[in-house]
Amino acid sequence: MNFPHNKFLLHMKTILVLLFAFLASSQCTKSTPNDVNPVKISSVQLTPVRTPVLIGKSDVSLYMLKISLDEGSEKLILKKVILNFFPGSQPDCIASLSVVYTGTVKPIFGSSQNVGLKTAIEGTSTMSSGLNFISLNFTLKSDASLTKSFEIQDIELTFSDNQTIKVAPESNFVFRLALLLRAAGQDQVNTYRIPGMVTTNKGTLIAVYDNRYNNSKDLQEDIDIGMSRSTDGGQTWQHMKVIMDMGEYGGRSQRLNGIGDPCVLYDHKTNTIWVAGLWMSGSAPDKMLWWASKPGMKPEETGQFILVKSTDDGLTWSQPINITSQIKDPAWQLLLQGPGRGITMNDGTLVFPAQFKADLGTKALDGGQFTCHSTIVYSKDQGETWKIGTGAKSNTTEAQVVELVDGNLMLNMRDDRNRTDKGETNGRAVATTTDMGKTWTVHKSSNSALQEPNCMASLISADLEINGKMQQVLFFSNPNSKTDRSSMTIKASLDGGLTWPETYQVELNSATGYGYSCMSMVDRKTIGIVYEGVKELYFQKIPVTDLLGNLIKK
Repeated sequence: MNFPHNKFLLHMKTILVLLFAFLASSQCTKSTPNDVNPVKISSVQLTPVRTPVLIGKSDVSLYMLKISLDEGSEKLILKKVILNFFPGSQPDCIASLSVVYTGTVKPIFGSSQNVGLKTAIEGTSTMSSGLNFISLNFTLKSDASLTKSFEIQDIELTFSDNQTIKVAPESNFVFRLALLLRAAGQDQVNTYRIPGMVTTNKGTLIAVYDNRYNNSKDLQEDIDIGMSRSTDGGQTWQHMKVIMDMGEYGGRSQRLNGIGDPCVLYDHKTNTIWVAGLWMSGSAPDKMLWWASKPGMKPEETGQFILVKSTDDGLTWSQPINITSQIKDPAWQLLLQGPGRGITMNDGTLVFPAQFKADLGTKALDGGQFTCHSTIVYSKDQGETWKIGTGAKSNTTEAQVVELVDGNLMLNMRDDRNRTDKGETNGRAVATTTDMGKTWTVHKSSNSALQEPNCMASLISADLEINGKMQQVLFFSNPNSKTDRSSMTIKASLDGGLTWPETYQVELNSATGYGYSCMSMVDRKTIGIVYEGVKELYFQKIPVTDLLGNLIKK
């Protein structure tokens, strides 16, 4: 059929209008990306795992990153993680750093073996709505120096949608390197406990401890005193040597002849190392020696105060020397050393911290008729003969001793009142003596300055150059809590133990452990510390500048 030209054009316009209308209608009903909820990160949290970094362990998780996506959000892909360390950090001790996403079949996001103050790691990890967890894992170099440390300032996260988020840790914590000095089960020993440590004139570190072969329980059990020796400032340690073992005395088994709770003392004038231990022969292995020991003097009756010594820098050790008859009152139920470490005074007097349990006509805290007292045991003739002081305070036990600038002795004591006292009067008991423990004076810091959960602690002194002038500094370590044996912390005092400012404190490990510790100056610039985890012992080196900062000349 033939159409006039103008009618044909009108007809074509009508068809085009209808076609555009149809297409427009079709596009309005098609789903678009706007119909999907946009990705929304509701929170990001970076938490440090407040523990030391162990040399020899791989992929140790030190930071946990928690990313929360709103429910209903589409999946989000993490593409890059940049870690920024604080200036002054020493990441050159790190062999590798891995980013591990715990919510996928392929957990490894990425890793780097070239760690610097700014370290970028690229990868691909898909996160879903809800909580997503990422771990930052570290492996140290096998030869890393124990004085190294590092801390992350913040991390930057880049996602596939070009979102970039920067997050800082929720709390500050400097990660310091550590050695596992004695591991649970090592050398067929179930548990290592009760550390003591000294430094000899040659710079040798001598560490002593309980070898608890069968389990973790206190005496009476099969327990010997072990010793570890380091000639390179604690970086490496020679194989453990047993230096106190009472064998099968009296025809009784090893379980009935345990010796433990060591206290080590170094005589820097004669280069003699002394170690004291507690021994008793007999009693049932299921009964604690603390309760089994009775008045008397014989090994079958009461705990014995036993010494060994080394005159060749810890290479060989003497046979046991029993000094119980010199220092114990036969009426006392028990007498024992520290534990921890003793001192040699400037005049050459050897001093062990000690404790005794006796019926003194007072009511003990646990309802019994005896009470325990911290005191000192000392020798004025280089260990030929020994004497003992009086009790410094009732219901005190494990103590440590230092000589103050004025020549007086300070005794820092575990106070059993702190088992229940968690208030303002919770704290280490402290007393001083001017006459070798014949009389004692309560120190102003007693039961107030140094909180404790009721646990052994360490106290040492060092002469350091502070602001260009030599002065005595006291260092103290313990679980820094009133309730738990957690937060192993070193503190410093510049005023003879009156105050311990928070600015002069370093937390080493927030984890809960058995809590005992012992320090020694590795050199004038470095503190060494051995402390308990659970069944094992850690060793760390802390530069004094970490506690005292610019007060110390580097």
